[in-house]
Amino acid sequence: MRAMIPFPEVSPEIFTVTLFGMELALRWYALAYIVGILIGWRLVVATLKRPALWGDRGAPMTPQQLEDLLTWVILGVVLGGRLGYVVFYKGAYYAQNPMEILRVWEGGMSFHGGLLGVVLAAWLFSKKHGIPRLQIADAMALGTPAGLLLGRIANFINAELWGRPTDLPWGVIFPGYAAQDCGQTLSLLCARHPSQLYEALLEGALLGGALLWLVFRRNALATPGVVSGVFFAGYGLARFVVEFVRQPDAHFVTDGNPLGLALHVGGVGLTMGQILSLPMILGGVWLIRQARRNG
Repeated sequence: MRAMIPFPEVSPEIFTVTLFGMELALRWYALAYIVGILIGWRLVVATLKRPALWGDRGAPMTPQQLEDLLTWVILGVVLGGRLGYVVFYKGAYYAQNPMEILRVWEGGMSFHGGLLGVVLAAWLFSKKHGIPRLQIADAMALGTPAGLLLGRIANFINAELWGRPTDLPWGVIFPGYAAQDCGQTLSLLCARHPSQLYEALLEGALLGGALLWLVFRRNALATPGVVSGVFFAGYGLARFVVEFVRQPDAHFVTDGNPLGLALHVGGVGLTMGQILSLPMILGGVWLIRQARRNG
């Protein structure tokens, strides 16, 4: 019998309270967002209090301006993430059921959509306050991996966004009919790649560690565009690689397209996550080259 790892008995809800006949729950996913934002905010504040890290220009904004930016960023994440999911992943469905777009509590968020929302929010904020756009981008890039790390761990606790079937010894037996529907022989369990944890390691821990090293050891903030360029390229590359073992959304999978490829010819192609990650990789590399050339 091949080795498998049982899914840990962890509830997606930390605790539940009843108020006025309604049950209100604090979920790990919500806590991950909150704690991730707080960690990112404190990291950026630490750099603003050390103007020398930003080179001759000094810190681009005050801690108070950063707090104002945080509100804009949260709106960009929520609105952009939801609209990105609607457009990139289930456009046809929501075109027929437009009122369901508002049902955010039922799930359905796209990182790439949230990223576009944050970019737009940051651009508007920088224009309003006269703050250099690349320096705002660098600050937000530094603060993002902590949220990605915690968010992906929360995805694992929620038993969602799991990977493709695997016979590797660290394959996880995720609960639920969909996770266990691997086409295996009746009564056998299906183990899948814990792709959420792969992403937590690559997008969160590894990428976050690299950015911290660049900022606090290599003085990268003094060259605007380097930190954000490394973030874009690093995230895009990590996501592109993990997509090879990540199970795509069910509506992409058909009898003729069992791998759920969004763009393919003869069974060879790219998933939607890979398609959306390619511009990030190319844009990140371009940003780094431009920054080093200008610096």
